[in-house]
Amino acid sequence: MSTHFSARTRSDQFKQMEKEQYDVLIIGGGITGAGIALDATLRGMKVALVEMQDFAAGTSSRSTKLVHGGLRYLKQFQVGMVAEVGKERAIVYENGPHVTTPEWMMLPMHKGGTFGKNSASLGLFVYDMLAGVKKSERRKMLSAEETANREPLVKKDGLTGGGYYVEYRTDDARLTIEVIKAAAEHGADIINYTKAEDFLYDENKKVSGAVVSDRLTEKTYQINARKVVNAGGPWVDQIIKKDYSETNKQLRLTKGVHLVIDQSVFPLRQAIYFDTPDGRMVFAIPRDGKTYVGTTDTFFDQETASPKMTSEDREYILNAIHYMFPDVTVKEEDVESSWAGVRPLIYEKGKDPSEISRKDEIWEGESGLLTMAGGKLTGYRKMAESVVNLIAKRFKEDQYKVFSTCGTKKFPISGGDVGGSIGLEPFIAKKAEEATGYGFTYEEGKKLAGMYGSNVDKLFSYAKDYKSEEETKLSLYVYVKLKYAMNDEMTVKPVDFFIRRTGALFFDIQWVRTWKEPVLAYMKSELGWSKEELTTYRNELDKELTDAVIPVDLQRESQMAKRSS
Repeated sequence: MSTHFSARTRSDQFKQMEKEQYDVLIIGGGITGAGIALDATLRGMKVALVEMQDFAAGTSSRSTKLVHGGLRYLKQFQVGMVAEVGKERAIVYENGPHVTTPEWMMLPMHKGGTFGKNSASLGLFVYDMLAGVKKSERRKMLSAEETANREPLVKKDGLTGGGYYVEYRTDDARLTIEVIKAAAEHGADIINYTKAEDFLYDENKKVSGAVVSDRLTEKTYQINARKVVNAGGPWVDQIIKKDYSETNKQLRLTKGVHLVIDQSVFPLRQAIYFDTPDGRMVFAIPRDGKTYVGTTDTFFDQETASPKMTSEDREYILNAIHYMFPDVTVKEEDVESSWAGVRPLIYEKGKDPSEISRKDEIWEGESGLLTMAGGKLTGYRKMAESVVNLIAKRFKEDQYKVFSTCGTKKFPISGGDVGGSIGLEPFIAKKAEEATGYGFTYEEGKKLAGMYGSNVDKLFSYAKDYKSEEETKLSLYVYVKLKYAMNDEMTVKPVDFFIRRTGALFFDIQWVRTWKEPVLAYMKSELGWSKEELTTYRNELDKELTDAVIPVDLQRESQMAKRSS
């Protein structure tokens, strides 16, 4: 990993970026911007990317964490979309098997439900054919008895059978980080906590870069580029408004919420895609000793940067759990954590949130500003290919340069060089054994190799620097993850580490509480924070811990009560 992707070298990187003439400047460090940066870099373009928050801090860390083909879009006859994203699942998996895993999904069918036996069988068959699913992963149809055997918690009343098919589970934030790191490894200049404030224009009124501000220091810089891409996700419209050539298209934001419950309370064996009382469909997925359930789908018009669970969201999901899993008693206090995300969908008049298409579009302004809007996590690579094809076409028309065609279809992302999906298990076993020589347990070695893939050797190298828990106040396992996050993944704040680099705030909130103060102390000493900065970052993390558990409207009520007393 090059040293320019480190939390320690930000100021040097800004100075360097001001001197460069880039081919492409990308605004937005979610999965869409990450994919564009990697594709453009591999074609030989000089690329810069700025992200206003942390990488993947918006939609790209707040999804259902599935690289899935969108079975429900068949119901809306979006056949082309299902075919394209279905095929992309396998490509995403092969290029980064350490962050994506095949997961057998069960679709229980009940009398009067969304899918009947015939429609489900036909739908899943068409889904398999469109997505080019390999034989070993093609759908199976189950009897009512087989369905109940696979997941005894499913409602038996009215159960007629089930569909059984493969989806792909992912860590969405780590997928984004690994794509971004791959772009950085191949020459892209990428930086987080950097906001595009204004566009720069040439004498022909064409966009020629942007004025950006470092949100940590308040300093501003100019980045010059021949083409600028707006990949701002939910902020796409706000970025377009900074340009003189506004589009008549716009986004409609919808919010999705997920709840996390311990397996001791909700011991789900099997990933389930199920009906809710109002006819929508929701996922329940076992992961790392927890079960997570979601998502809601409601229009959203509040602060885009920090969507939160409300008590209505929580009640909706708890009701859905009780409806499909009547023997499970999950109460409000059993919700260990939650996350809320905003989906940027292209506005379609008169449609409900769950009916609006997840299709993607490229908008080209009079100024030359390119905007990538809509789309799904699964289709990120194909979306990037489309926009970089257009950039390459414009460069050719301008007689600037001719660039090569897309090279991402069979290109391992950072950490993905493990011999493809077939090589992952032997790789993990080998590295777990090696890990014991560095002071880790075999189980810790397995977790590290499974999480970081072929980058795990870098974490092992950091184990050599480790002194003791007495000195660092960190266990060896936490120490190497934190050091790698800071040195090689541009982790600037504790929330970056606990939410997006490790996913712990969602899936192991107690681990966050245990290591919060030692991590804060270590980052302060390594990054030279002032006392004020330490307090700010502690408060920021405490707020995330609170928001994950307490609905935002209840928090407001308690704050008002405190004020009135």
